Amino acid sequence: MITTYSLIEDKLVSHQGFIPADRLKLATWVDLLEPTTEEEHHVEALLGVDLPTREEMKDIEDSRRLYGENGALYLTASVMVQSDSEYPRADDISFVLTHRCLVTVRYATPKAVRNFAGRAERDPLLCDGPEHALLGLIEALIERVGDNISAVSGDLDNMVHAVLAPEVQGRRKRLDYAQMLRQLERDQILVAKARVSLSSLSRLLGFLGRPELRFELHTTTLVRAATLLRDAQSLIDHTAFLANNISFELAAILGMVNIEQNGIIKIFSVAAVVFLPPTLVASIYGMNFEFMPELHWHVGYPGALGLMVASAIVPYLFFKRQGWL
Repeated sequence: MITTYSLIEDKLVSHQGFIPADRLKLATWVDLLEPTTEEEHHVEALLGVDLPTREEMKDIEDSRRLYGENGALYLTASVMVQSDSEYPRADDISFVLTHRCLVTVRYATPKAVRNFAGRAERDPLLCDGPEHALLGLIEALIERVGDNISAVSGDLDNMVHAVLAPEVQGRRKRLDYAQMLRQLERDQILVAKARVSLSSLSRLLGFLGRPELRFELHTTTLVRAATLLRDAQSLIDHTAFLANNISFELAAILGMVNIEQNGIIKIFSVAAVVFLPPTLVASIYGMNFEFMPELHWHVGYPGALGLMVASAIVPYLFFKRQGWL
């Protein structure tokens, strides 16, 4: 699908479908979502550029993802998509920057792209040129990653407080550790994909600032790209901090599980020891030997019961005094 964004009378107007020749002169951003071969050839013929294919976008070498050719810049970055789902992932977006307009080729729909398109329609100055459109999209992608990182940070803070919170009225709130581990897994995937996205965008922004780049960029574009690069680097540092927090949280959850299991085992062990002496007494007087003088006592039965109770109370009080209960 082809979506063309054009500035007409200080308004950003979007058009879906093949691009009319008269509209191309006013277009600042041409967005191709899962383009067909016919759509690719149509845009290539109008702009005189070769758009990267799906297979070419998957190349991992920077020389195949970031390069200039025939008066255009080809920039491919891995960005995070489906960040609100159970399993976030990273997908590739190619930016083809020409002096006429910006062309994006993508096979996924990051929320940041939709957000930028909506903001640009309200504020056309965000998309009044190909360079502004490029940096606006990159800024939206970085902001989206930052929002996700902030959400993970808050989630980890709440989780660590719940796990390590002090007892309330002598009793701990029962926690669903399995659900916490699943949430921790999602946070780990989100942080990992965010780091991949930020690293890819950082390489893209660094490429724009190369002095040997054979594509004349405006000074304001270079300054803004340097600012976005610093923002991306600071977020990368924060993802490393969050990764350490996730490791700590995982160790804390597993530690609390072990503590609770040890507490349950301790209770069973103490109960076994407490009931062992009464069981011994009952076993002795349950034997059917003929010569047992206690069998003829009038107080034999209540005496045996009292001995059983006493033999259970004494170990319990001893454990209580030692602080084992």
